[in-house]
Amino acid sequence: MNNKHSKPSNHSILQVENLSKDYLGKGGIVHALIDISFQMNAGEWVALRGPSGAGKTTLINLISGIDHPSQGSITICGKQLEKMGENSLSRFRGRNIGIILQTFQLMPTLTVVQNVILPMDLCRVFSPKQRFERAMFLLQQMGLEEHARKFPSQLSGGQQQRVAIARALANDPPPSAR
Repeated sequence: MNNKHSKPSNHSILQVENLSKDYLGKGGIVHALIDISFQMNAGEWVALRGPSGAGKTTLINLISGIDHPSQGSITICGKQLEKMGENSLSRFRGRNIGIILQTFQLMPTLTVVQNVILPMDLCRVFSPKQRFERAMFLLQQMGLEEHARKFPSQLSGGQQQRVAIARALANDPPPSAR
């Protein structure tokens, strides 16, 4: 899971041990993931790839705490996700994990800047003034500052993707999680 450009350290930020996920499908039990184990260290760059249906999205949903494993454990920055209640897990995810989903999941009734501010509002990260300033800074970094007051439907797919990236960075995860 390393690439030649990663800068691994001895500080593990993610440990996945004996992770499995089963779903009940129309034809019976579907084994989406079977006994997956790996770890990531701070500074590593990781790519997750495979054919459609291989379990990539399932793994991301488990690592991010959106879904729960059938068995195994996931530890991020010393926190075991499967031992956390839904409220604690939601707060942890909001403050420490930035997710860019395949469909971006931008809120259609919010402007671009409001979409970037939303995770900061939900987790009460930064003051309201700082939230706006941070959102505008991130949109500027993505080359979207002039689109801040537009709605997602007024943007191209690539622009929507960059808004999703800015939103994922909004809560500024701690350096140990980067």
